[in-house]
Amino acid sequence: METEMNAEHIGTSLDSFLAEEDLLEVATVIAVKRTIVWQIKKEMELQSITKTNMAKRMKTSLAAVDRLLDEPNTHLTLAMLVKATVALNKTIRVELTDLL
Repeated sequence: METEMNAEHIGTSLDSFLAEEDLLEVATVIAVKRTIVWQIKKEMELQSITKTNMAKRMKTSLAAVDRLLDEPNTHLTLAMLVKATVALNKTIRVELTDLL
């Protein structure tokens, strides 16, 4: 069984393909949010922090913590992210790098 390949994209990077399809920004936002959620959940588990306790530490509502931990919800403010990191006794680092 032969598989047809689109020669236009052979050898290109995923980032290049996504950029050509005007999907790079959307894919990047989703990937960054998933990474942030994964790191916060991991740290909450390591410190045995429940969502309720996290809300208290952040001085916010449980619904706000649920939105923070909801991967598909990409409407995360820097203020909320900083509140979460401070509640976990952590800091956040942001780095700009060149697109490949």
